[in-house]
Amino acid sequence: MTPDAASDDLWVFGYGSLIWRPGFRFEESLAARLNGYHRSLCVFSHVHRGTPERPGLVLGLDRGGICRGLAFKVAAAHAGETVAYLREREQATSVYLERHLPVRLEDGRRVKALVYVADRRHLQYAGRLPAGELLKLVRQGRGSSGENPDYVLRTHDHLHKMGIFDPVLAALAEELAPGLTDPRPAL
Repeated sequence: MTPDAASDDLWVFGYGSLIWRPGFRFEESLAARLNGYHRSLCVFSHVHRGTPERPGLVLGLDRGGICRGLAFKVAAAHAGETVAYLREREQATSVYLERHLPVRLEDGRRVKALVYVADRRHLQYAGRLPAGELLKLVRQGRGSSGENPDYVLRTHDHLHKMGIFDPVLAALAEELAPGLTDPRPAL
């Protein structure tokens, strides 16, 4: 684990379900930006939102672009248990690479944060899929953490409330729950 440069605190960057269900104790959360990666439904889910026989799709950080999300500050006293929890949650099939990358917080500070990046060499890396295939996989996905459509709708809703527009999630949300979502970014 890499602590905050100014203390022994740990920062964790969330870009998907960690935004709405972090599952660990934190002292504060701030909007943050990660450069060099973008949010993408690029991971076949074989555990949390699908099975190997009927995979769902979950978000990963893929190369290129910028990703806006939330950074969570975890007190040093809870850093070890937080990392252990995140490894159990995020690394069920080792599809993510654990990294410590610089993020810029909304208040202008730059901190190193624990980030989970999609491993392009892993068999569950889906890459960029056509819209119809995305919808099919999301509709069929059900795993230990619930139904895949719920994951997409909750993530879209929370991003929308943060003023973040993700066109892929917005289009999927409109297909999954027509008229219940506003695809435009919040102002």
